[in-house]
Amino acid sequence: AGDDDLHLPVATTRPETILGDTAVAVNPSDDRFKHLIGQRCVVPFSGGRTVPIIGDDYVDVDFGTGALKVTPGHDPNDYEIGKRCGLETINIMNKDGSMNSNAGKYEGLDRAVCRTQLWADMEAAGIALKAEPYQTRVPRSQRGGEIIEPLVSEQWFCKMDSMAEPALAAVESGELTIIPQRFEKIYKSWLTDIRDWCIS
Repeated sequence: AGDDDLHLPVATTRPETILGDTAVAVNPSDDRFKHLIGQRCVVPFSGGRTVPIIGDDYVDVDFGTGALKVTPGHDPNDYEIGKRCGLETINIMNKDGSMNSNAGKYEGLDRAVCRTQLWADMEAAGIALKAEPYQTRVPRSQRGGEIIEPLVSEQWFCKMDSMAEPALAAVESGELTIIPQRFEKIYKSWLTDIRDWCIS
């Protein structure tokens, strides 16, 4: 952030994704960090790559350190922040869960091995602040139980607006009746807040 001695602490359960960070977000109302918005910081072990410090209301000032590492290529919430803020998306993993060339010296390592190695390297460099137990929900495949790694990839989508609008209008005009009626509110919510549907 312009001062070599200044550090912006972030907390993560997935240290390996630091290599794909494209911003650090803070809440614009957070007095601890709001003065840093618009500055840049160095991503550890990235060869000196810098990312912007941005303000976003998504960041919970009372969760973790109050500063959020933003990795649009490997987290759905970060992807949304990235879209809102025009951030680059860096994919650091291959489809088999190994680290790709964007991971620098960690290329070829399995993501779990990279996680351990990167943390050890951060400790050796004196930039790891602390490790503590934290329970999190890890997405798993319902078929085989494997961990599902969020990864941006090319997909096919079906545009939903042109289908949702007439379906919503049919209920509002009375042409279509939802039975039981208590589900009408849910039906309208689905069609009002609809996203394009991934069919791949």
